[in-house]
Amino acid sequence: MNVLEIISKGGPVVWVLLGYSVVAFTIVLERYLHFLRMGRLPSTFNLQLMDAMKTNQVASLVSGMRGPEAAVLEGLQQAFQQGIKDLTRVAVRIGSHELQRMERGFRTLGLLGDTAPLLGLFGTITGMIKAFIVIEQAGGKVDAQALAGGIWEAMVTTGIGLAVALPILFLLHWLEGQAARRSSAMQQLASLMIENLPHNSVDTSMDSSHHREEKTYGV
Repeated sequence: MNVLEIISKGGPVVWVLLGYSVVAFTIVLERYLHFLRMGRLPSTFNLQLMDAMKTNQVASLVSGMRGPEAAVLEGLQQAFQQGIKDLTRVAVRIGSHELQRMERGFRTLGLLGDTAPLLGLFGTITGMIKAFIVIEQAGGKVDAQALAGGIWEAMVTTGIGLAVALPILFLLHWLEGQAARRSSAMQQLASLMIENLPHNSVDTSMDSSHHREEKTYGV
């Protein structure tokens, strides 16, 4: 018996689960390409940033970068040149926006991963109901072959539900880890830049009021 025959035994629930997997794979592939396009920071970037700040060349340093760190640094540089005092708020605003861009599609993946086993269980219940209907119609004289359809549907949907959910959740956690690492990098670089500006324009009296906002992306 080939895969298509096994899937056909599972009934309509299996096709819904296969749709889940197609949607999840599309989101994961798009997010992977998104992170790939952002590139990675060189290991010596902190030193490069310090040197660029001394010569006022931060804009030139980040001009060829695509990642969220570049967006935060460029935004801070522009805000500083415009005389904005509260640079922490600027960092929080830009960082939150960049984090939302990185986490696009994560909620959908979480929904698919959480509901796939439940959908498989639903198929199991409907398959068992069909099996018991066959028993009732047979008047207690059960023919194993007559029960096969319902039992197949019950077993196949459970297995496929788990087979769809597990990779989705693993990939979701991997993507969340990627986003968390870039968020941490944004935090460190933003803090480094704010602390080492020629004239530190951070209003320390605002730190407590910003504490809750900063949790948005970790600055």
